[in-house]
Order: sequence, then C-alpha cells, then structure tokens
Amino acid sequence: MLQELSIKNFAIIDQLDVAFKNGMTVLTGETGAGKSIIIDAVGLLAGGRGSANFVRTGTDKAIIQGSFVFPTGGTTYRVLDELGIDHDDGSVILQREIHANGRNTCRVNGMLVNTNTLKRIGETAVDIHGQNEHQELMQPEKHLGMLDEFAGNKVAELREDYTQKYAAYTQLKATLESRRANEKEWAQHLDMLKFQVNEIETAQLQAGEENELVAERDRLDNFQKINDALQQTQVILTGEETSAGANDQIGSAMQSMQAIADFDPAFKQIASSLETAYYALSDAVGDVSSQLDLLEWDEGRLDEIERRLDVINQLKRKYGDSEEQVLSYYDKIAAELKQMQSTDETADDLEDRVASQESVLLKLAEKLSKARQEAAKRLEKAIHGELADLYMDKTVFAVHFTRSKTQSLMSTGLDHVEFYLRTNPGEAMRPLAKIASGGELSRIMLALKTIFSESQGITSIIFDEVDTGVSGRVAQAIAEKISGIAQASQVLCITHLPQVAAMADHHYFIAKQVVADRTETSLTRLDESSRVDELARMSAGTQVTKLALEHAHELLKLADEVKDSHHKTKN
Repeated sequence: MLQELSIKNFAIIDQLDVAFKNGMTVLTGETGAGKSIIIDAVGLLAGGRGSANFVRTGTDKAIIQGSFVFPTGGTTYRVLDELGIDHDDGSVILQREIHANGRNTCRVNGMLVNTNTLKRIGETAVDIHGQNEHQELMQPEKHLGMLDEFAGNKVAELREDYTQKYAAYTQLKATLESRRANEKEWAQHLDMLKFQVNEIETAQLQAGEENELVAERDRLDNFQKINDALQQTQVILTGEETSAGANDQIGSAMQSMQAIADFDPAFKQIASSLETAYYALSDAVGDVSSQLDLLEWDEGRLDEIERRLDVINQLKRKYGDSEEQVLSYYDKIAAELKQMQSTDETADDLEDRVASQESVLLKLAEKLSKARQEAAKRLEKAIHGELADLYMDKTVFAVHFTRSKTQSLMSTGLDHVEFYLRTNPGEAMRPLAKIASGGELSRIMLALKTIFSESQGITSIIFDEVDTGVSGRVAQAIAEKISGIAQASQVLCITHLPQVAAMADHHYFIAKQVVADRTETSLTRLDESSRVDELARMSAGTQVTKLALEHAHELLKLADEVKDSHHKTKN
C-alpha cells in the first residue's frame, strides 16, 4: 500500500505531503482544484511518461516521492530481488525528479534506475484506473490481452512457450525466404564471413595491445636518449669516485642538522626534511640502477613490434577504429557465420524444417486457444455476476472468437478476440465498442477491475473519476463495488458523486487558492462534520440547503451499514 506521498513543484502544487491508510480514501473538490494532478504524480512514480510541462513555473525541477509497503513474498519484492534492490526494512521508496530541461531521475530505495525499471516495479505496486481505460474497451485489439490477463498462469505459460517457438519459426522462415531469393548472394556472403572471421582469429588481437606496443616501441626508438639520461642521473646522485654525489651530500647535511636538532624546533624540522629527502633520493638511486640493468637494445624486437602494429592497423582500417570495435565486429560476424553454417543446407531441407516447426506451432496454438475459450467462459460468468450488482443484470457479455480463413499463425496464436454485448433482451449480440454508452463502459471496466484485483496482487488501486456518466442507484452500486474492492486492497478514488464519497474510510478535500499571485493546491482531511458539509455541497452545488445536509447524513448512515455488511461477509 501507499503510506506517504510527497509532491514538490509539480504543476500547481508547491508542496504537498499526505499520509494514506488502508481501506478506501476519496479525494473531492471543485473542478480544476488539482485532484487529477495528484493521481498524475502517483502515475509518474509508477513509471508513467514524464514531461517538463509538469514542472511548476519558475522552478528547476519537480520532485515526487512515495513510500510503499507490500505483503511479504509479493510480486513487488520478487521483482526487487531480481533487480538486486535492497528492501530489508520492509518498505520501498520510489522517487522521481523531472527537470525543467526534460531530464528524468528515478530512484528506488536510493538506487538510481531508468524509467523502464521504475515502470516494472511500479506496475506491481499501483493500478490506476481512469477514464482513459474505457478506451481500451473500445479497442478490440486490446481484448485478447485482457482475456489472457484474466486467464492466469495456465494461459501465460502456454503463451510464453508459443511466443518463444514462434520467434524461432519466424527466424527460420526468414532464412528460408532469404535463401530462396538469392542462392548466389548467400554463398558469397558466407565466404566473406569465413574470410573475415579467419583473418581476425589469426591475428589473435587483444584489447589494449596497441597502446602497450606503442609504448615499448617508443622506448626502443629512444634507447640512447633514455640510457644517457639514466647514466647522467646516476652520476649526479652517486657522484664520481673523487667526489660525493648529491645523495651523499644530502646525507652529510642531514647528519649536521641532526647534531643540533635538539637546540631548536626549527633545526629539528630542517633535519626531518633532509632525512625525508635523503631516503627519497636513496630510493631513486636504486630505481635508476634497476632501470639501467633492465635496459637492453634489441633491434629484432623493434622490427617485430612494427610488423605487429601494421597488422593491427590493417584490421582497424577494415573493421573498426579501435581494437575493441574490431573485437566487437568479430563477435557479431562470428555469430552470424555460426547461424548461417547451422542452416547450411538446401532450400528443400529448410522448407521441411519450416513445415515441421509450423506443425508443432499449430498444435500449441490450438492448445492455447482451447485454454483461452475455457477462460472466456469463466470470465463471462464472473462479469455477469459483477454487472448484476451494478444494475446491468439483463446485459449479456460474451467473448467472441474468430480466426482467419487461412488459419495463419500470428505472434499471439490463432485467435482474434473481441468482447460482445447485448444490453437489452431481444437484441442481437454486437461488438461492445459499437454499442456501449459511457456509463455502461464505466460499469463494465469496474467489473473487470473487481475481478482482476482478486488475482493480480496489487495492493493500491486508484480510481480516477470512473463514475462519470452515472447517477442514482447506479452511482450507489458503483460506490458499494469500490468499497468492496477496498476490503482487499488500498483504494484511492477521485469522485464527483456524493454516494461514492460517502463510502470512504478517509476523506480529503482538495482546494486551490492564490497566494502571492501564484495558484497553489492544498489538501485537508475532513472530520465527520466537515464530511457532511462536503457531501451536501457535492449533492446541492453552491447552495447548501437543510435538505442537502439531511441527505448527506443519510448517505453516511447508509455507507456505514454497507461497510458493516462487507465486514460480516469477509469474516
């Protein structure tokens, strides 16, 4: 569940901090006060698309942070474990910064992640259900995904197996088509790859080799200069036979100062400095001597290095600007050569393999289709039960399956799926997208959400004005349905309906005001008395009457009775 939400410099929100609890929380307020902005902020924490337009005018960046807790062993923790993100304290903090220049910064428990990773985590934590989701019902191409989501593990496993085999099948089929298109080009390309792979393999190229060879060549090219410098340095430091070297002279000076060091701290400091210099020079003498011992002129080695550098330069001219690029190119062509050699067979042989894989895929697709049809029956039954609670008991919902005449395989199987609906007895079943009204779509989507919430394991569900287009007893039914969902999951709900607001366990009022010529949004938790006033305002509009206040009291009383029945049913 979402425990705390902090928003700063986001749209018209200057600073907002709010703590959420279990159960059902509603956010109400006048249109334009910023209710949906808060949901947008949560959506960004769940990996939604960010934009510089979200940053409050005059600020550098918007900051959104949410603190979540999840059931032990839940999906979110499993994803975090896969990603190597620590969650030992049992909480997860998602943070997102959107900069005025459009740059996004995402963190999970302090660890920097990209937006795709944030989305992968966020979609296991928060499910936002808004009016835009109604549009999914209006798009038949989305219906198959909804059915598969409902079907659960059995269909998911079959579809994953099918997807992998289909990918291998399409790759082999493309190879066959390419082979048939031009056998001569195939052979020429194969020969070229063999030559290139052999050339790079024979060179036995190593990353960083060129820099080491160049350094060694420079030493050999400058052998005399290096030798002279080392010899001169040794003479200066050690001295000739007839005179003391620099190191010995420093040693003598050190001994002289050590003899008077106890007379003055300044003398002691000088003695210490000379001692440090003496031992440093002694080390340098040893290093110079070692380098002279190692110094060796090898004209043959210089020729060998030049030949090796020439080989490396030839490879770079052909295959990349650096050793790393040459080796990367080698990995690429070696893999391509392996793939081509593994299919180094006749077109007829390839055709037989394609036919064999297609036969396996067809059987798997039929199995997947059968599992989907079984799931479709369960979905239809579950939807009818939910719609009956939402005063659509006469409505018939059906999952309609069709296939192409050629029975051609698709990436999703053989099935085209579309939801059909009959809203009134005696009418024909027709595509849902063509006949459902806005209020009907709201109820159907809510029915789907109720069913899915039981199996998805998502602990925070957000409803953003899903009650648009309904009123009266339907509004009350939707309110009770959302409250029922809140028995198993935390629910945050933006609503304009007093029936829905009355069902809340926690009620927040959102308002906007102008402060120092800037519009700001504030959030206030309502007590029982304030809730009555707000429900009356929602019912009556600007003029709150005595009757509206009485109606608000009745709504709250009815809500308590419904929630009591939910608790009894649950227990």
